[in-house]
Amino acid sequence: MDFKKYITVVEDWPKEGVKFKDITTLMDNGPAYKAAVDEIVKYAEDKQIDIVVGPEARGFIVGCPVSYALEIGFAPVRKEGKLPREVVKVDYGLEYGKDVLTIHKDAIKPGQRVLITDDLLATGGTIEATIKLVEELGGIVVGCAFLIELSYLNGRDKLNGYDVLTLMKY
Repeated sequence: MDFKKYITVVEDWPKEGVKFKDITTLMDNGPAYKAAVDEIVKYAEDKQIDIVVGPEARGFIVGCPVSYALEIGFAPVRKEGKLPREVVKVDYGLEYGKDVLTIHKDAIKPGQRVLITDDLLATGGTIEATIKLVEELGGIVVGCAFLIELSYLNGRDKLNGYDVLTLMKY
């Protein structure tokens, strides 16, 4: 399926010069959304995944239906202060500063095979930080899956050594 047909490119949002890739027009088309999720599930099936992990919020949109289809759990990665129990955290860089991501300390068991999902691979900073959290807990990242990759931002370089699936590249 040509998933790009279901992505709306919004010019100059959130700031001038940016061509924002809006996945909501993929999500509101049931067959297209299902086909995208099914592609990621197919990618994951032979990897013996124990749990899916996704950063907020769009990683939930991708990861939750994948974990449901695989009949395994999902662990959310959230910004600092959003998870109610003991967490591990990692600082990561943004273009304009730093932020903190967290995961519950008991979300990943040592040796669990993890698939990380998100809507977009851009600079790779969020996923690199998510990988650090998973590995700090003893998880083994066996794949990273995205709907979209902005290849001109070279985010894949930060995921060197990890298996990566993207359904669309810009």
